[in-house]
Amino acid sequence: MDLGAIRANYRFLQSKAPGARCGAAVKADAYGLGAIPVAAALAEEGCRHFFVAHLDEGIALRPHLPASAEIFVLHGPLPGTEAEFVAHGLIPVLNSAEQVAGWRDAARVLARRLPAVVQVDSGMSRLGLSPSEVDAWLADPGFLRGIDLRFLMSHLACAEQQDNPMNAAQLETFQALRRKLPQCPASFANSSGIFLGPAFHFDILRPGAALYGIAPVDGAPNPMRPVVTLQAKVIQTRVIERGDVVGYGASYRAPSRRRIATIGTGYADGWLRSLSARGFARVGSARVPIVGKVSMDTLALDVTDLAPESVLPGALVDLISAAQPVDEVAALAGTIGYEILTSLGARYHRDYVDGAPVVQARQESTEFSI
Repeated sequence: MDLGAIRANYRFLQSKAPGARCGAAVKADAYGLGAIPVAAALAEEGCRHFFVAHLDEGIALRPHLPASAEIFVLHGPLPGTEAEFVAHGLIPVLNSAEQVAGWRDAARVLARRLPAVVQVDSGMSRLGLSPSEVDAWLADPGFLRGIDLRFLMSHLACAEQQDNPMNAAQLETFQALRRKLPQCPASFANSSGIFLGPAFHFDILRPGAALYGIAPVDGAPNPMRPVVTLQAKVIQTRVIERGDVVGYGASYRAPSRRRIATIGTGYADGWLRSLSARGFARVGSARVPIVGKVSMDTLALDVTDLAPESVLPGALVDLISAAQPVDEVAALAGTIGYEILTSLGARYHRDYVDGAPVVQARQESTEFSI
């Protein structure tokens, strides 16, 4: 995994919104790439706003960041967890009147103001204060008693689709809510939202996927640097005859004499079963198809047209690379790049470099790296 590319992507995103501060979503273990090394690299670039989903993610990350870095927990405090937030220096995103009340009570018990972010729902209907809860806030002068409101936030539902009318509708709703509520900084733009223009930037950006090389705008060239190369090793090759089948369900039947390479990665490693008979790998500059079903620990490639010495046991094949980017793999799998990256399993070894990123699948008694 190329930390240099992540740093470059961070600088590029910051340059798109020079009037805002660029944070980073490092939830889900930095989208499967390793929250601790990724966050440490971004902190070196000056990032001071980090977003995780769960309390445990924040607790794990806190010792690895400078004291000046703020860690925001997007799911907020579940009942009874407020003391853990305080103990570990984590800032909750308060998403409901119940979470606000719990945080307010914690501040009263400690007899000091506690920092928090408040999220309002601008139309996604997922997390954030509902319209009725916002009305209750407006009617109650003590709603945020004891709470140090750091910023107000909301989340875009369709930002990767730049012409989707939902974007403008959510922006209008968020702006209207801000005018009613206490004046404070605001955060609205995720990765794709940054590319919607200055009206969406506000004060704090929250990119995630774009940092990790995923294309931020549907149908447009990807301006982000690739971050990951996923590699797996050949276990063995065999020659099969016309009519022979490969894999579970006998879904592939050889149309002629073929050479098949069995590769040591499968759906237990996050290489999705939906890539069966649809996905590809690369051996050098050659693109070779997956044949048969992706199984738990292995997949099969048709390498008939390759030189046999290029696919000997132990040879590396590329599953994700600059030539076969994560978004291309996702499209073949019928999903999105987010799912591909966050599915990369624990059986991969992650190497962190500032040049070409590498991810290799585990084999018996061999090293492997991401």
